[in-house]
Amino acid sequence: MDGRRVTEVTLYTRPGCHLCDVARDTILSVRDADGGFEMREIDIGADDELHARFLERIPVVEVDGTVIAELHLEPAALHQALSERGTGTVRAMTNDARPKRR
Repeated sequence: MDGRRVTEVTLYTRPGCHLCDVARDTILSVRDADGGFEMREIDIGADDELHARFLERIPVVEVDGTVIAELHLEPAALHQALSERGTGTVRAMTNDARPKRR
């Protein structure tokens, strides 16, 4: 173990959202530039609470539970958030961690 902390990146999204696609591409480009991390998304349509919370703001990107971007993700904002928290293994929460919408 190298002593760096694990940082969680969460992308709240929904299918067909152009801004979500742009945010995903931004995260993937940062991953490619900074040396790899797992990136997964949470579809807000799968959870009523998340849908109500994020619908008007998606995509929403959180690092360690802190929102760093809404609607538009600047690569510099993601780089800064990761560097402030250490960039050990960066991973995102997955839909599997959330209850399904009934």
